[in-house]
Amino acid sequence: MDLSQLETFLAVVEERGFSRAAIRLRRTQPAVSHAIRRLEEEIGDPLFERTSREGTLTAAGVLLRAYAERLLKLRGEAASALEELRSLERGRLHLAANEYTCLYLLPVLDEFRHLCPHISVLVQRALASRIPEQILDRTVEIGIVTFRPADEQLHLLGVYTDSVVFIVNPRHPLAREKKVAIRDLGAENFVAHNVVSPLRRRVIDLFEKHKTPLNMNVELPSLEAIKRFVAMGNGVALVPGLTVQHELARGELVQVQVPELKIERQLLLAYRKNATLSHAALAFLKAVKSLSQERGSPFSFRAEHAR
Repeated sequence: MDLSQLETFLAVVEERGFSRAAIRLRRTQPAVSHAIRRLEEEIGDPLFERTSREGTLTAAGVLLRAYAERLLKLRGEAASALEELRSLERGRLHLAANEYTCLYLLPVLDEFRHLCPHISVLVQRALASRIPEQILDRTVEIGIVTFRPADEQLHLLGVYTDSVVFIVNPRHPLAREKKVAIRDLGAENFVAHNVVSPLRRRVIDLFEKHKTPLNMNVELPSLEAIKRFVAMGNGVALVPGLTVQHELARGELVQVQVPELKIERQLLLAYRKNATLSHAALAFLKAVKSLSQERGSPFSFRAEHAR
Protein backbone atom coordinates (compact mmCIF):
# COMPACT_ATOMS: atom_id res chain seq x y z
CA MET A 1 0.00 0.00 0.00
CA ASP A 2 1.14 3.55 -0.59
CA LEU A 3 0.24 6.86 1.05
CA SER A 4 -1.96 7.99 -1.83
CA GLN A 5 -4.15 4.87 -1.36
CA LEU A 6 -4.42 5.59 2.35
CA GLU A 7 -5.29 9.23 1.61
CA THR A 8 -8.12 8.06 -0.67
CA PHE A 9 -9.30 5.57 1.95
CA LEU A 10 -9.47 8.26 4.66
CA ALA A 11 -11.29 10.63 2.33
CA VAL A 12 -14.02 8.03 1.81
CA VAL A 13 -14.23 7.45 5.57
CA GLU A 14 -14.36 11.17 6.45
CA GLU A 15 -16.79 12.09 3.63
CA ARG A 16 -18.91 9.02 4.39
CA GLY A 17 -19.18 8.03 0.76
CA PHE A 18 -17.30 7.47 -2.53
CA SER A 19 -18.90 10.28 -4.51
CA ARG A 20 -18.23 12.96 -1.89
CA ALA A 21 -14.66 11.69 -1.50
CA ALA A 22 -14.19 11.94 -5.27
CA ILE A 23 -15.32 15.60 -5.20
CA ARG A 24 -12.93 16.38 -2.34
CA LEU A 25 -10.01 14.67 -4.08
CA ARG A 26 -10.94 16.12 -7.49
CA ARG A 27 -11.05 12.64 -8.98
CA THR A 28 -13.77 10.59 -10.64
CA GLN A 29 -15.83 8.20 -8.55
CA PRO A 30 -14.66 5.16 -10.57
CA ALA A 31 -11.04 6.17 -9.86
CA VAL A 32 -11.75 6.34 -6.13
CA SER A 33 -13.56 2.98 -6.20
CA HIS A 34 -10.66 1.42 -8.12
CA ALA A 35 -8.13 2.70 -5.57
CA ILE A 36 -10.14 1.23 -2.70
CA ARG A 37 -10.50 -2.13 -4.51
CA ARG A 38 -6.73 -2.32 -5.05
CA LEU A 39 -6.14 -1.52 -1.38
CA GLU A 40 -8.58 -4.24 -0.31
CA GLU A 41 -6.91 -6.75 -2.62
CA GLU A 42 -3.54 -5.93 -1.17
CA ILE A 43 -4.81 -6.24 2.41
CA GLY A 44 -6.94 -9.33 1.69
CA ASP A 45 -10.03 -8.03 3.50
CA PRO A 46 -12.92 -5.68 2.64
CA LEU A 47 -12.70 -2.26 4.26
CA PHE A 48 -16.32 -1.09 3.86
CA GLU A 49 -19.66 -2.77 4.41
CA ARG A 50 -21.02 -3.13 0.87
CA THR A 51 -24.64 -2.93 2.04
CA SER A 52 -24.11 0.49 3.64
CA ARG A 53 -24.42 3.75 1.72
CA GLU A 54 -22.63 5.71 4.44
CA GLY A 55 -19.22 4.05 4.08
CA THR A 56 -19.50 1.96 7.24
CA LEU A 57 -16.16 0.36 8.08
CA THR A 58 -15.51 -3.32 8.60
CA ALA A 59 -13.26 -4.48 11.45
CA ALA A 60 -10.29 -4.37 9.04
CA GLY A 61 -11.31 -0.87 7.99
CA VAL A 62 -11.46 0.36 11.59
CA LEU A 63 -7.98 -1.04 12.26
CA LEU A 64 -6.51 0.40 9.06
CA ARG A 65 -8.04 3.83 9.72
CA ALA A 66 -6.00 4.28 12.92
CA TYR A 67 -2.75 3.36 11.17
CA ALA A 68 -3.55 5.44 8.08
CA GLU A 69 -4.15 8.55 10.21
CA ARG A 70 -0.83 8.02 12.01
CA LEU A 71 1.09 7.48 8.77
CA LEU A 72 -0.35 10.57 7.08
CA LYS A 73 0.29 12.61 10.20
CA LEU A 74 3.93 11.44 10.13
CA ARG A 75 4.14 12.44 6.46
CA GLY A 76 2.96 15.92 7.38
CA GLU A 77 5.44 16.14 10.26
CA ALA A 78 8.28 15.00 7.98
CA ALA A 79 7.36 17.60 5.37
CA SER A 80 7.26 20.31 8.04
CA ALA A 81 10.61 19.21 9.46
CA LEU A 82 12.22 19.25 6.01
CA GLU A 83 10.85 22.72 5.38
CA GLU A 84 12.29 23.87 8.72
CA LEU A 85 15.66 22.48 7.65
CA ARG A 86 15.50 24.41 4.39
CA SER A 87 14.48 27.59 6.18
CA LEU A 88 17.16 27.01 8.89
CA GLU A 89 14.58 26.83 11.66
CA ARG A 90 16.13 23.59 12.83
CA GLY A 91 19.23 21.50 12.15
CA ARG A 92 22.67 20.65 13.51
CA LEU A 93 26.14 21.70 12.43
CA HIS A 94 28.94 19.27 13.34
CA LEU A 95 32.52 20.57 13.02
CA ALA A 96 35.97 19.27 13.94
CA ALA A 97 38.83 21.49 15.15
CA ASN A 98 41.83 21.34 17.44
CA GLU A 99 42.65 23.69 20.32
CA TYR A 100 44.28 26.25 18.03
CA THR A 101 41.92 26.26 15.03
CA CYS A 102 38.92 26.49 17.34
CA LEU A 103 39.99 30.08 18.06
CA TYR A 104 39.49 30.94 14.39
CA LEU A 105 35.98 29.47 14.59
CA LEU A 106 34.81 31.75 17.40
CA PRO A 107 34.17 34.92 15.30
CA VAL A 108 32.77 32.79 12.48
CA LEU A 109 30.38 30.99 14.82
CA ASP A 110 29.36 34.35 16.29
CA GLU A 111 28.39 35.48 12.77
CA PHE A 112 26.69 32.15 12.08
CA ARG A 113 24.65 32.22 15.29
CA HIS A 114 23.34 35.67 14.44
CA LEU A 115 22.26 34.40 11.01
CA CYS A 116 20.95 31.01 12.19
CA PRO A 117 20.04 31.14 15.90
CA HIS A 118 17.99 27.92 15.73
CA ILE A 119 20.79 25.70 14.43
CA SER A 120 22.60 23.74 17.14
CA VAL A 121 26.40 23.67 16.83
CA LEU A 122 28.80 20.96 17.99
CA VAL A 123 32.55 21.58 17.65
CA GLN A 124 34.35 18.33 18.28
CA ARG A 125 37.94 18.65 19.48
CA ALA A 126 40.26 16.39 17.52
CA LEU A 127 43.90 15.90 16.63
CA ALA A 128 44.54 17.77 13.39
CA SER A 129 45.97 14.62 11.80
CA ARG A 130 42.67 12.76 12.42
CA ILE A 131 40.30 15.39 11.06
CA PRO A 132 40.48 14.38 7.35
CA GLU A 133 39.62 10.80 8.32
CA GLN A 134 36.66 11.98 10.41
CA ILE A 135 35.33 14.00 7.47
CA LEU A 136 35.65 11.11 5.04
CA ASP A 137 33.91 8.63 7.35
CA ARG A 138 31.16 11.23 7.93
CA THR A 139 31.77 11.57 11.68
CA VAL A 140 31.80 15.34 11.09
CA GLU A 141 30.64 17.42 8.13
CA ILE A 142 33.35 20.12 8.07
CA GLY A 143 36.80 20.26 9.65
CA ILE A 144 39.48 22.93 9.96
CA VAL A 145 43.16 22.06 9.54
CA THR A 146 46.54 23.79 9.15
CA PHE A 147 47.93 21.48 6.48
CA ARG A 148 46.87 20.31 3.04
CA PRO A 149 45.62 16.71 3.31
CA ALA A 150 46.84 14.41 0.55
CA ASP A 151 43.39 12.89 0.00
CA GLU A 152 41.85 14.20 -3.22
CA GLN A 153 38.35 13.39 -1.95
CA LEU A 154 38.45 16.56 0.16
CA HIS A 155 37.54 20.06 -0.97
CA LEU A 156 39.66 22.74 0.70
CA LEU A 157 38.97 26.42 1.36
CA GLY A 158 41.67 28.80 2.60
CA VAL A 159 40.00 30.88 5.31
CA TYR A 160 42.71 32.46 7.48
CA THR A 161 46.45 33.26 7.36
CA ASP A 162 48.30 33.24 10.66
CA SER A 163 51.94 33.75 11.68
CA VAL A 164 54.02 32.11 14.36
CA VAL A 165 55.17 34.68 16.95
CA PHE A 166 57.97 34.69 19.52
CA ILE A 167 56.66 35.72 22.95
CA VAL A 168 58.25 36.64 26.27
CA ASN A 169 56.88 38.03 29.52
CA PRO A 170 57.15 41.83 29.99
CA ARG A 171 60.01 41.47 32.53
CA HIS A 172 62.19 39.39 30.24
CA PRO A 173 65.37 41.19 29.01
CA LEU A 174 64.36 40.61 25.38
CA ALA A 175 61.01 42.38 25.97
CA ARG A 176 62.81 45.71 25.43
CA GLU A 177 63.96 44.64 21.96
CA LYS A 178 61.83 45.11 18.84
CA LYS A 179 63.85 42.56 16.90
CA VAL A 180 66.38 39.83 17.71
CA ALA A 181 68.30 37.31 15.60
CA ILE A 182 67.70 33.60 15.94
CA ARG A 183 71.29 33.15 17.16
CA ASP A 184 70.36 35.30 20.19
CA LEU A 185 67.90 32.61 21.30
CA GLY A 186 70.39 29.78 21.82
CA ALA A 187 70.54 30.34 25.57
CA GLU A 188 66.78 30.73 26.07
CA ASN A 189 64.56 28.10 27.68
CA PHE A 190 61.62 27.38 25.37
CA VAL A 191 58.23 26.22 26.61
CA ALA A 192 56.87 23.88 23.93
CA HIS A 193 53.72 21.94 23.12
CA ASN A 194 54.11 18.23 23.83
CA VAL A 195 52.23 17.14 20.69
CA VAL A 196 54.54 16.43 17.77
CA SER A 197 53.42 18.50 14.78
CA PRO A 198 54.68 19.74 11.40
CA LEU A 199 55.14 23.21 12.97
CA ARG A 200 57.38 21.82 15.71
CA ARG A 201 59.48 20.00 13.09
CA ARG A 202 59.78 23.18 11.04
CA VAL A 203 60.99 25.21 14.04
CA ILE A 204 63.58 22.55 14.91
CA ASP A 205 64.82 22.56 11.31
CA LEU A 206 65.20 26.36 11.31
CA PHE A 207 67.28 26.32 14.50
CA GLU A 208 69.46 23.56 13.03
CA LYS A 209 69.84 25.52 9.79
CA HIS A 210 71.12 28.54 11.74
CA LYS A 211 73.31 26.32 13.96
CA THR A 212 71.54 27.55 17.10
CA PRO A 213 70.65 25.34 20.10
CA LEU A 214 66.93 24.92 20.77
CA ASN A 215 66.41 24.21 24.47
CA MET A 216 62.88 22.84 25.00
CA ASN A 217 63.15 22.23 28.73
CA VAL A 218 59.41 22.39 29.46
CA GLU A 219 56.65 20.74 27.41
CA LEU A 220 53.00 21.38 28.21
CA PRO A 221 49.77 19.87 26.86
CA SER A 222 47.99 23.04 25.71
CA LEU A 223 48.61 26.45 24.19
CA GLU A 224 46.72 28.06 27.07
CA ALA A 225 49.12 26.49 29.56
CA ILE A 226 52.13 27.60 27.52
CA LYS A 227 50.93 31.22 27.42
CA ARG A 228 50.25 31.35 31.15
CA PHE A 229 53.56 29.74 32.05
CA VAL A 230 55.53 32.23 29.96
CA ALA A 231 53.49 35.13 31.37
CA MET A 232 54.48 33.94 34.87
CA GLY A 233 58.13 34.44 33.92
CA ASN A 234 59.08 30.92 32.88
CA GLY A 235 60.99 30.87 29.62
CA VAL A 236 59.90 31.94 26.14
CA ALA A 237 57.74 30.38 23.44
CA LEU A 238 56.80 30.27 19.78
CA VAL A 239 53.03 30.16 19.34
CA PRO A 240 50.44 30.92 16.63
CA GLY A 241 49.65 34.65 16.62
CA LEU A 242 45.93 33.94 16.72
CA THR A 243 46.31 32.44 20.18
CA VAL A 244 47.92 35.46 21.89
CA GLN A 245 46.06 38.47 20.48
CA HIS A 246 44.34 39.31 23.77
CA GLU A 247 47.43 38.75 25.95
CA LEU A 248 49.52 41.03 23.72
CA ALA A 249 46.81 43.70 23.77
CA ARG A 250 46.63 43.58 27.58
CA GLY A 251 50.43 43.67 27.98
CA GLU A 252 50.57 40.28 29.67
CA LEU A 253 52.97 39.07 26.97
CA VAL A 254 55.33 40.83 24.56
CA GLN A 255 56.02 39.86 20.96
CA VAL A 256 59.58 40.21 19.67
CA GLN A 257 60.33 39.95 15.96
CA VAL A 258 62.70 37.18 14.84
CA PRO A 259 63.20 37.61 11.06
CA GLU A 260 64.61 34.08 10.58
CA LEU A 261 61.51 32.58 12.19
CA LYS A 262 58.92 34.07 9.87
CA ILE A 263 56.47 31.19 9.52
CA GLU A 264 52.99 31.63 8.07
CA ARG A 265 50.24 29.07 8.43
CA GLN A 266 47.15 28.75 6.26
CA LEU A 267 43.98 27.59 8.00
CA LEU A 268 41.80 25.45 5.73
CA LEU A 269 38.18 24.37 5.90
CA ALA A 270 37.78 20.84 4.57
CA TYR A 271 34.72 18.87 3.50
CA ARG A 272 33.99 15.96 1.18
CA LYS A 273 34.06 16.69 -2.54
CA ASN A 274 30.71 16.19 -4.29
CA ALA A 275 29.03 15.88 -0.88
CA THR A 276 25.46 17.06 -0.47
CA LEU A 277 26.08 19.48 2.37
CA SER A 278 23.32 20.08 4.88
CA HIS A 279 21.47 23.40 4.81
CA ALA A 280 23.21 24.23 8.10
CA ALA A 281 26.66 23.57 6.57
CA LEU A 282 25.86 25.69 3.50
CA ALA A 283 24.74 28.52 5.78
CA PHE A 284 28.00 28.17 7.75
CA LEU A 285 30.07 28.51 4.56
CA LYS A 286 28.03 31.58 3.71
CA ALA A 287 28.95 33.06 7.12
CA VAL A 288 32.64 32.27 6.49
CA LYS A 289 32.50 34.07 3.15
CA SER A 290 30.62 37.03 4.62
CA LEU A 291 33.17 37.43 7.41
CA SER A 292 36.02 37.34 4.89
CA GLN A 293 34.40 40.04 2.76
CA GLU A 294 33.66 42.26 5.77
CA ARG A 295 37.02 41.99 7.56
CA GLY A 296 39.47 41.19 4.79
CA SER A 297 42.99 39.93 5.58
CA PRO A 298 43.85 37.74 7.45
CA PHE A 299 40.40 36.24 6.77
CA SER A 300 39.89 34.78 3.30
CA PHE A 301 37.64 32.50 1.27
CA ARG A 302 39.42 30.82 -1.62
CA ALA A 303 39.65 27.31 -3.03
CA GLU A 304 42.88 25.44 -2.39
CA HIS A 305 44.38 22.25 -3.77
CA ALA A 306 45.31 19.14 -1.83
CA ARG A 307 49.05 18.51 -1.70
